[in-house]
Amino acid sequence: MSRAAIIGGGVIGGGWAARFLLNGWDVAVFDPDPEAERKIGEVLDNARASLPAIYDRPLPAEGSLRFCESIAEAVTGADWVQESVSERLDLKHRVYSEISLSLSEGAFIASSTSGFKASNLAAKGAPVVVVHPFNPVYLLPLLEISGAPELCEKATTIATSIGMHPLILKTEIDAFIGNRFQEAVWREALWMLKDGIATTEEIDDAIRMGFGLRWAQMGLFETYRIAGGEAGMKSYIEQFGPSLQWPWTKLTDVPELDDALIGMISEQSDAQSGHMSIRELERLRDDNLVAILRALRHTGSGAGGVIATHEAKLEVAGEIEGLPITLRRAVPVVWTDYNGHMNEAAYLELGSWASDGLMQMIGADAEYVASGKSYFTVDTRIRYLDEVHRGEMLTVTTQVLEGAGKKMKLFHRVIKEDGTVCATLETLLLHTNLSTRRACPPEAAVADALEDLAKAHSDFSAEGAGGSVGDRG
Repeated sequence: MSRAAIIGGGVIGGGWAARFLLNGWDVAVFDPDPEAERKIGEVLDNARASLPAIYDRPLPAEGSLRFCESIAEAVTGADWVQESVSERLDLKHRVYSEISLSLSEGAFIASSTSGFKASNLAAKGAPVVVVHPFNPVYLLPLLEISGAPELCEKATTIATSIGMHPLILKTEIDAFIGNRFQEAVWREALWMLKDGIATTEEIDDAIRMGFGLRWAQMGLFETYRIAGGEAGMKSYIEQFGPSLQWPWTKLTDVPELDDALIGMISEQSDAQSGHMSIRELERLRDDNLVAILRALRHTGSGAGGVIATHEAKLEVAGEIEGLPITLRRAVPVVWTDYNGHMNEAAYLELGSWASDGLMQMIGADAEYVASGKSYFTVDTRIRYLDEVHRGEMLTVTTQVLEGAGKKMKLFHRVIKEDGTVCATLETLLLHTNLSTRRACPPEAAVADALEDLAKAHSDFSAEGAGGSVGDRG
């Protein structure tokens, strides 16, 4: 089992702990804050309800979490040491000196710094590499990496394995790439506030209602390429390039953050969001990110491509009471309705993916579908036996009731973490030729695999199968 040491358990450190823990790593945390365990526990509550909801395959079994009394205790034997202490270079150097005393041979220190260059961090000889994440660390995949090439390579391998997107900086710069963009937008926003042009809410609306949505899946240059029309980027630059010389922005000038401006920002921000606690805002942020990331994952765009690549390495395996597990998924907020529980459409989607999991088991996988044949659903009956809410982890087992000729009849049991069966889905599928769109016999290998499962499952009970609508038996 791989082990990560988290030195500094604030917002970023807690996010790192969640990212590693939910990807199957054992995690040891050191933070002198007496509230660290509570704070990280709350971050983990959010992460457990959101990160698994992005994926259609289960993440590895969660690792163990322990809180340590010293840096040495946390670091000893760690495969990854993550430093997330305050942005003070003298403090970081002191921490590195203490970490180095217990660092395993060949190991390194990964720093969450927001702006210091790796050469500054490693100036006193510690093996430090910059791994700058974005909050929340457990959801956002970008990781800006900078430092000695051999350390960057090691960090990249591990970061990719936990579902992150490493961006290695070719040139050392203060604040890296992402923070420089954020700083530029922040400066302009401060001037708009100071000059009375817009409020905090109006500035946020301009981002979240407009270009922020485009940036989430295309970034800057692809967005502008489209803006150039059929002629592309060259046309865009020819049309809009001259405006860069116009006095639209004040990016080269920074307003003084005096008491008046700070007071204005604080007052407007309180009016905008003060009705929600920080934890409520975090859950809202996470729910929104899960919905966006799942949409991007479906198309493989932007961060969605990172999730899809990581998910392809995850496996659905195992059995429950002799029946194969065909799906394991956390409930995303988009599966819930105004009553706060999972709705009918979500159960159908869950059953669809479970059927797909069974199809993969018998060889009717993506390659088989690409060859021109698949199974189409023709009938489904759902029984709702218990409420299911946001963030709950559901496991689906599948029993083959019938598997002969063109027919495949399945019985899915949807099981909560406490073992409660919260729903069943009985579904009939017909093997279909994708060219003619008509039913046809499956290929021999698929037919044989399905028949074998049907025989293996024939002695199992299927309570609730074969009934009519309204029959709860």
